[in-house]
Amino acid sequence: METESASDTAAVVAAAARHARFGKLPEPIRFHEMTEEKQAAPSASAAVSYDPEASWNHFSCLALDLGL
Repeated sequence: METESASDTAAVVAAAARHARFGKLPEPIRFHEMTEEKQAAPSASAAVSYDPEASWNHFSCLALDLGL
């Protein structure tokens, strides 16, 4: 029984040492405190629209090269 009380005492001493060294944990930071909303400026690429007629220029296709 003495070993159990000695280990309990050691655990209490260790906990007190940790608390003296580290103190308590900082308060958690809320998500809305970590984020910021900003108005986004439209990019130059957004002004260029997709052209399905010219999309074949971006891919290599043997059937298109042969005119099939």
